[in-house]
Amino acid sequence: MAYSCSLFHSSLASKSNFPLLHHRNHPKFNRPAPIVISCSSSSTFDPSSTTSSSNNNTPSPQKNRRLADENIRDEARRHRSTAKNTLSAKYVPFNAGPDCTESYSLDEIVYRSRSGGLLDVQHDMEALKKFDGAYWRELFDSRVGKTTWPYGSGVWSKKEWVLPEIDPDDIVSAFEGNSNLFWAERFGKQFLGMNDLWVKHCGISHTGSFKDLGMTVLVSQVNRLRKLKRPVVGVGCASTGDTSAALSAYCAAAGIPSIVFLPANKISIAQLVQPIANGAFVLSIDTDFDGCMKLIREVTAELPIYLANSLNSLRLEGQKTAAIEILQQFDWEVPDWVIVPGGNLGNIYAFYKGFKMCQELGLVDRIPRLVCAQAANANPLYLYFKSEWNEFKAVKANTTFASAIQIGDPVSIDRAVYALKNSNGIVEEATEEELMDAMAQADSTGMFICPHTGVALTALMKLRKSGVIGAGDRTVVVSTAHGLKFTQSKVDYHSKEIPDMACQFANPPMQVRADFGSVMDVLMKYLGYKAPKH
Repeated sequence: MAYSCSLFHSSLASKSNFPLLHHRNHPKFNRPAPIVISCSSSSTFDPSSTTSSSNNNTPSPQKNRRLADENIRDEARRHRSTAKNTLSAKYVPFNAGPDCTESYSLDEIVYRSRSGGLLDVQHDMEALKKFDGAYWRELFDSRVGKTTWPYGSGVWSKKEWVLPEIDPDDIVSAFEGNSNLFWAERFGKQFLGMNDLWVKHCGISHTGSFKDLGMTVLVSQVNRLRKLKRPVVGVGCASTGDTSAALSAYCAAAGIPSIVFLPANKISIAQLVQPIANGAFVLSIDTDFDGCMKLIREVTAELPIYLANSLNSLRLEGQKTAAIEILQQFDWEVPDWVIVPGGNLGNIYAFYKGFKMCQELGLVDRIPRLVCAQAANANPLYLYFKSEWNEFKAVKANTTFASAIQIGDPVSIDRAVYALKNSNGIVEEATEEELMDAMAQADSTGMFICPHTGVALTALMKLRKSGVIGAGDRTVVVSTAHGLKFTQSKVDYHSKEIPDMACQFANPPMQVRADFGSVMDVLMKYLGYKAPKH
């Protein structure tokens, strides 16, 4: 996405103290040779930090290269400004009123407010508003696709809006994010009569799910806390699969012990093997996710193990960057609808928060309508929505192919309701047959999605059929995990081995004898070929 140089020039010229700019060869600075401008979280931009080793007008490829004995962290450190950071964030009670004085440093180990409610990360919006929307758009866009530490990450390219005070040396990143926004051309046209349908493939990430976006933030903060000598011996989570994979990978990268509570026999083998391979201490517990969640909360209250579930609001700071990415990928045009699968319900709020920050800081003038899609076998939010928000009741989650959202008592219920009410949002559900059929239909048009994305596509189909979503509405479906994590469910579907399910879009392999005539017979039948008459 390109913005005019003159726009960026005028935007920057109007600022006397703009933060954290780091990119190469920017026309604003009119240097004869490639330059590097680099600042840490504890700094603001300092023109004296630019470097140039040539006075001629012919750029040399070697000017951008690191010194022979340094890595990308060293390079970032060498170009770091020492100016004082002007941005900050803190924990506050979720949805607290303007008179609330309760707050906590992000360096404190705290998960709940004094009243027992959820916490939220609150940024200093007045400090952020000192820079206009054009500035933030250009800054974020300038970092896309770079290898500059840590801004090559889709999360840390928005560092000022995530953890503005963390030192880049403490960040643990696999350059996650920057995931594909796929134009679902054939699926939209063939099954929905839509030409502006998109799928945000958050599962195309380091461990194969959107959980990487939040875990890079959480583990980075834990890394910081351990360097500050806080009493943290490891990080723990309850998981239905994807959270444990992300946690174990990022902890392994940082050399931090990870502890995982998994419900026995309720996740796919592909999901189970990830934390094992990454060296996590895995407990397979004879209960469901809600039971695992109860246990991990009790354990982290007694032992110095940092809680990594979405009860911890740090995770949502990373996940909200997917919403900002969507806006970037549309050249800062706002889609009409964004549909997100929902289980523990932190992600729907994270998307709302990302869109809302962009609106409040002038990057866009509105936010999209949000839809939260639930499996009918684990649908407490849907039932709450259908009651017109009159009464919430946790449910006993039944088995669903969308195992990552098989949650009956979601931690982030209040966050989800807030996001939906403030985005004129909707909740929809999908039965097991509906979600598996939707997954098969999507796969037949070139995708390879997870069952949770099948839940979201089912919600779209229902809202399209009822006319709530129009044929011309720009709609984004959030795909939360890679389809390769759920191959067994696809095998069962295409083998027609799922009890009480028609599997109407199954495509099993054709068994045929190993001779030319037999192969020709089945091919001619498949192709509808008829021999020409003479």
